[in-house]
Amino acid sequence: MGLRSRTGLLRSARNDGVSRLALYIHWPFCVSKCPYCDFNSHVREQVDQVQWREALLTDLAYEAQQLPGRRLTSIFFGGGTPSLMPPETVAALLQAAERHWGFDPNLEITLEANPSSVEAARFGDLAAAGVNRVSLGLQSLDDAALRFLGRAHGVAEGLAALETAQQAFQRVSFDLIYALPDQDEQAWAHQLERALGFGTTHLSLYQLTIEPGTRFAAMAARGELSPKDPDEAAGFYELTQKMTEAAGLPAYEISNHARPGEESRHNLAYWDYRTYAGIGPGAHGRRGGLMTQRHRKPENWLAALARNGHGAQVEEALSPDEAAHEALLMGLRLRKGIDLRRPGLAEHLDAQAVERLEAQGLLQRSEDRLRVTPAGMLLLDAILPEIVI
Repeated sequence: MGLRSRTGLLRSARNDGVSRLALYIHWPFCVSKCPYCDFNSHVREQVDQVQWREALLTDLAYEAQQLPGRRLTSIFFGGGTPSLMPPETVAALLQAAERHWGFDPNLEITLEANPSSVEAARFGDLAAAGVNRVSLGLQSLDDAALRFLGRAHGVAEGLAALETAQQAFQRVSFDLIYALPDQDEQAWAHQLERALGFGTTHLSLYQLTIEPGTRFAAMAARGELSPKDPDEAAGFYELTQKMTEAAGLPAYEISNHARPGEESRHNLAYWDYRTYAGIGPGAHGRRGGLMTQRHRKPENWLAALARNGHGAQVEEALSPDEAAHEALLMGLRLRKGIDLRRPGLAEHLDAQAVERLEAQGLLQRSEDRLRVTPAGMLLLDAILPEIVI
């Protein structure tokens, strides 16, 4: 693995004095594995909390050496289930991150949490440690659906955790999964209307997707699970956009909705293709033109730390073509689209395909910006390979 420096798409974006940086910290452990989940999550009977705290601090220190002179604008604890982390570990990581880089005055610190009563009891301590935003995995407001999704909590427990979160944290978001096999649009509309009434300023609303390697994928292969067909799922998506728009939480990304100004600053760092550091098992990063990835399996990550002083498995330079391709794929997920003045982007677009899809009402192009229209978002997976060279 060689660290090779180069100028390119990522470096061209750093023009704001002290360079901005987003930090992702991955906690890989869960109580159980959900049947739809393809994230890097693992179930272990025991976790040595002291060992893991020191290991994450070591990985963090290494990444800070590679990215000096930055200021953190966002930190995101993902997983796995980061709300299983001891608050002392969260506090130690935040203190170390501030020493290494310094904090932006408007720093956003998000932690993903399961809505169990056990984890909700830690919310006050996590807020005291510095977390100011929580992303709560409610996933459904229907008990039968939660059982189908393999969730350990029920609706009542989830809503109690939501209330606790709203008292503890400055900003709260929660996730819901829709277009389940037996769900109809009326049931989803009722659930979404209820969700919009809880007063949070951000929602992540995902269609159920059957991901390879998951338990749901195995069930679908055996004929035990039949996902919605694309036309039916499109009806759910259009209903979702209409209701959230009317409620003042329009989609700013294909699956994420927020009141203006309440968008996830951390996720925007990904979608705007800015520099971000990733530590912990399986974490990815984009470090000044380098693609970084940590070892996925917790034990392999720990072994790499002991051997090398960091958990990185891959540190490779992206070619200008690769970086432009990634920037387009990420940016076109956003409602605002991409800035065509950004170096290296426009020449990677198929102008004829863009013109054709614009005529069909699926794309909208101005002098300096290209965006996918609401109608086009339904076909985003088909549009991207058509227009990105």
